[in-house]
Amino acid sequence: MAKTVIVVIDGFGIGAMPDAGTLRPGDLTADTCGHVLDHCRTALGRPLRLPVLGALGLGLVHPHQDLARRTHLPVAAGRAALGYPGADTFAGHQTMMGADFSRVTVARLADHLAEVAAALEAAGHRVEPLDGKPLLVVDGTVLVHDNLEADPGINWNASGRLEDLSFDGPGGILAVARTVRAVAPVARVIAVGGHADGPLRQFVRPGDAGTVGLDTPATGFYRNGGLEVQHLGAELDHTRQLPGLAARAGIPVTLVGKAADILACEAARRHPAVKTADVLSHTLEAVRAPGDALVVANVQETDLSGHQQDTERYGRLLEQVDSGLAGLVALLDSPGDRLIVTGDHGNDPTIGHAYHTREYVPVLIHRPGTDGVELLPDADSLADVGATAAASLSLDPAGLANGTTLRPGRHAA
Repeated sequence: MAKTVIVVIDGFGIGAMPDAGTLRPGDLTADTCGHVLDHCRTALGRPLRLPVLGALGLGLVHPHQDLARRTHLPVAAGRAALGYPGADTFAGHQTMMGADFSRVTVARLADHLAEVAAALEAAGHRVEPLDGKPLLVVDGTVLVHDNLEADPGINWNASGRLEDLSFDGPGGILAVARTVRAVAPVARVIAVGGHADGPLRQFVRPGDAGTVGLDTPATGFYRNGGLEVQHLGAELDHTRQLPGLAARAGIPVTLVGKAADILACEAARRHPAVKTADVLSHTLEAVRAPGDALVVANVQETDLSGHQQDTERYGRLLEQVDSGLAGLVALLDSPGDRLIVTGDHGNDPTIGHAYHTREYVPVLIHRPGTDGVELLPDADSLADVGATAAASLSLDPAGLANGTTLRPGRHAA
């Protein structure tokens, strides 16, 4: 019996990649982990309490005065480059699970307005631009627009107020998003329904690189309750991703948090959740079940606090995650069990903007039944995390579309 658990701390970067400044030169100073630690030491009057992340080797790959430099746990620790364009949760998770993301393009909605409008009209919708801006109003209620929370041109959104129409009913927000998805060249089209503080058009603003969209955090969608979201990804061969590979081998698959929204696997048990306490609870519950298991969990609130540029909240969430990881380390104690803690991109709340930051992410692997602490070479792609997880479940990583198993480079001093 063996269990492999991947915990993705959304938006948890450990320093800028060399190309981080291509779009925004200031992003070359991005360091989500380090800047959160520094800020919270001052704001809270004490260091963040992250004993488990320290014991898993975070301080080995991101040295900092507030992180342990030694550990008694049998861990392998390294860092991974993202392996996909930009810095995006959907692309990060798909890449991590072994997808080949090379055919997805970056595009502004403005460059495809006519094509998108024609598809929506052919589906029976009424379509018009909003005040001459490069975004569309569908049936007088749904906005189709550039996503302003990711780098320009990575994602498009279809957003609507649930007071005006249903999320998944006929002609609802999701139906509009599916029509857009059929012609969109971007990584994902996101259907978003929620309760806003006013008409959506008053929250429209320009973004970077000629994009225009809804300022979703400003609408109140995230804080007013009742949020409904579905991520419609680019066409990928999901059979050659880790969840599908595990399921075909008879290994139960559980997807928790945002992972349940964005990863494809018909056989998976799904526990969507946003609150960190709920994500950790569902993850622990899945690990306690007898038998083999693959569990992929996403802690989303760290990413949301990065978008809100709330550094202190980010730090407190890291402490909450650390407490949950303590329970997982205690449960995953059999030889062959693996706990992999990583990220999907950065989201430095101190950088001066609300976008993701293109950073390396940690790869921290708890390996019961092995000896010592080993350092991993830098991974070229998050796909290497998925390949390593496949190997830990005795699956052939060649069954994935992308990724190479990480092998320790040397023992830690």
